Amino acid sequence: MHDKNNIIGLNLYNKKFRIWAHVCVWLVLMALPYIMHSINVLPSRTFTGKEMSGFIKLDYAGYFYWIAAFYFNSLILIPHLFMKGKYPYYVLAVLSIYAIYLFVYHYIYNWLEIDLPYGLLRTSWLRLPAFLLTMAASLAYTTINGLLDYQEKLREKDKEKLKTELSFLRSQISPHFIFNVLNNIVSLVRLNSTELEPTVMKLSGLMKYMLYHTDEEKVNIKVEEEYLNHYIDLQKQRFGKKVKVETSFTILNKNQLIEPMLLIPFVENAFKHGVGSIDDPRIIIELVTDERFLNFTVINKYNALNTGPKDESSGIGIANVSRRINLLYENKHQLSIKSENNCFEVNLILKLDA
Repeated sequence: MHDKNNIIGLNLYNKKFRIWAHVCVWLVLMALPYIMHSINVLPSRTFTGKEMSGFIKLDYAGYFYWIAAFYFNSLILIPHLFMKGKYPYYVLAVLSIYAIYLFVYHYIYNWLEIDLPYGLLRTSWLRLPAFLLTMAASLAYTTINGLLDYQEKLREKDKEKLKTELSFLRSQISPHFIFNVLNNIVSLVRLNSTELEPTVMKLSGLMKYMLYHTDEEKVNIKVEEEYLNHYIDLQKQRFGKKVKVETSFTILNKNQLIEPMLLIPFVENAFKHGVGSIDDPRIIIELVTDERFLNFTVINKYNALNTGPKDESSGIGIANVSRRINLLYENKHQLSIKSENNCFEVNLILKLDA
């Protein structure tokens, strides 16, 4: 799907595109004198070869003048007079441009030693439509260019707003996750202090990830995979035989990129609600990627009759990651969340960048 500000795939904001568009339009217009004279679109009387050549030179000189008038009107007169409400001065300046054109036109005729076929007065009326069209086109161009520049500024503001919002969402996830990991360490200290050192090392890896990678726009999937493995290991150490955890990671290209901290909230949610007063608690985590897509599935059992006090911090990760996915992978993702037969299943499919 093309951006709504693109036309048949051409980026209207691109400066190079605008420049080439100007060049092409002016080249087409400058070819018109030759075409018109080659098909005898001329006054009724017959002209000599010298006069014919003179007319073509004159038309080309006129076009160069119109080009200069076009940009002078667009860059000088409209911003400094028309847009500031100085309409009398603007009209006077435009009339002066036309008067100068007629003077130059008459001078070139004399220099080329060609008799004016109609006289100066009638010639001025014949040339007026071309002049008015040039000024109108200049005004239209300036207006459209201004609108495009305004939209570009709005787009840049939207980008900054999106960046700020994403940073806020990540900052919400990180403290919540750290809180859970610290609880894990407290539990491990109480249960088996010999596991403390490897646990702290894994926590160090998690902290390193959050400090050095969460500010990046994208990270390698292998980095996200290591992060998931560290977190899962910590949870398995915490709960031991209280929960059965099955993991399957099949990654074709570990250098493919993904938004950081995108998958962990689903895993965190599974451990939060999939362990406790549940018969045969089980958590299944599967990650599969190919050259184009990432398929991530998390399944956990839960107790539908659990009416204990609601954890005010629960659900923060899921809510935020859903928001982030909508912001970053719009039209490039499919998120399915199902709850059936005391089983909670999340399936995320992402279209990866090539």
